[in-house]
Amino acid sequence: MKIHIPTPLRVYSNKQDTVSVSATTVGEALDALTATHPDLKKHLYSEEGKLRSFVNVYLNDEDIRYLPKKGATEVSDKDALSIIPSIAGGC
Repeated sequence: MKIHIPTPLRVYSNKQDTVSVSATTVGEALDALTATHPDLKKHLYSEEGKLRSFVNVYLNDEDIRYLPKKGATEVSDKDALSIIPSIAGGC
C-alpha cells in the first residue's frame, strides 16, 4: 500500500512524497513507515506511543479516528494512507 507524506515531513522520508509498505492493518502500515524512516516517528507519535493529536491519518478518504477498528482496520495493496498535519490559523 502507499502512504502519502505531507511536504513538511518529506525531509524525514528521503524527500519521498509517497512511500510503499507491506501491511495488513493501518497500524502495521504506520509501523512499517516508521521502521523504514525512523525520524518520522517522533513527528507522528507522542512519547507514550499514541498518534499525536495534530496528525490526521486518512485511509483512502476516511479519517481513521472514526473507523470502528481505528488502527486495527484492515488494508490492502490498493488502499492509500494520507498523513495530514493539522494547521492552525485564522484571525
